[in-house]
Amino acid sequence: MDVPIQKKKFTTQKILTIGGILMLIALIIYVILQTSGGSKLNIEKERISISTVTNDVFQENIPVNGIVLPITTIYLDALEGGRVEEKFVEDGAILKKGEPILRLSNTDLELSLINQETSVYNLLTQMQISQNAARQNTINRQNQFTDVENNLIEAKRIYDLNSRLYEKGAIGRQDYESSQNLYEYQKNRMDLAEQVLAEDSVATKLEVNQAQNSYARTQSALELMRKKVGDLVVKAPVDGQLTSLDAEIGQSKNKGERLGQVDVLSGFKVRVDIDEHYISRIYNGQKGTFKFNDTTYVLAIKKVFTQVTNGRFQVDMQFEGDVPEGIRRGQNLQIRVALSAEKQALLIPKGGFFQKTGGNWIFKVSEDGSTAYKVDIRLGSQNTEYYEVLDGLNPDDKVVTSSYDSFGETEELVLK
Repeated sequence: MDVPIQKKKFTTQKILTIGGILMLIALIIYVILQTSGGSKLNIEKERISISTVTNDVFQENIPVNGIVLPITTIYLDALEGGRVEEKFVEDGAILKKGEPILRLSNTDLELSLINQETSVYNLLTQMQISQNAARQNTINRQNQFTDVENNLIEAKRIYDLNSRLYEKGAIGRQDYESSQNLYEYQKNRMDLAEQVLAEDSVATKLEVNQAQNSYARTQSALELMRKKVGDLVVKAPVDGQLTSLDAEIGQSKNKGERLGQVDVLSGFKVRVDIDEHYISRIYNGQKGTFKFNDTTYVLAIKKVFTQVTNGRFQVDMQFEGDVPEGIRRGQNLQIRVALSAEKQALLIPKGGFFQKTGGNWIFKVSEDGSTAYKVDIRLGSQNTEYYEVLDGLNPDDKVVTSSYDSFGETEELVLK
């Protein structure tokens, strides 16, 4: 007897067709949800950071890196070129002002000194000879003046005597006129002798002054040459530590070549690199802070170097108040430089959300804490820890501050 075979209601083809239709419907629903802006995403609270909006004191600042340097550095350059003959100290030595560091030799300079000394000695000898000659000439003229003066006195005596005798008729007119002529002659000689003696005195003084000036100039040149030779011994200009010494025995150094430097150890400064974006907002007197051994220290900008290199410029900062114990030259510090005064402001902690939103919106947590939804916000200044909120949030609001990279275009977060 034949058994009737029931026909299957769902064939393999029907099942595949129905599955395809269901997948298509799911895809359509997903696309609609994504494009409609109302998509939700379930997420565990432990995977995100939720922060509270606070009203607190805010100060805009920027993080910068600084390197500790001596308060003053004096560079050692070769004032005169020469060969390194002797080193008195090694790099790193603590020096006193005037202490010798190294000695150079320069044969040409030393020979010039000898020639200059010889010139001075020759000039001095010539001056002495000239002075002796001038002195002897003055003596001779004074002797001549004395003779003329004596002759004038004798001629006047005879003339006065003959005048009285002539008036009495004791002598003739010829004898009287002869004595008168002799007296007039001696007076003229006396006037000439006085003029010669006066001119001789002026000429002698002028010659002496010229000789002294010439000697002084030559002596100054000699002193300068001695100083140049003395500069071959390089000495410490101040008390400090010798660093970066670049000189070896037998090495030749040119005039003006850098030999090393002396660091003054009386204090420290910090050389800081800052992005050129802030160059218009950096000025002398601005404060910066850093932590060292769990203690906060204050620095102040003392000098701004406006030259920009590779997009950055430098400033020198000095300690205000205490200097950290144990700080060393070359040590790196993480500093926060204040760009504004302190003020009250709404604040949210910095976080990864900013990279996704640009600070234009944020996920705000609902009052019951079950969801977080997008809200538009407006941020102002920032520092190393917080953003300033200008609009869109209120104190005690809770917001998601961690990264939004995994949220896609989600409009609402369902918190579990």
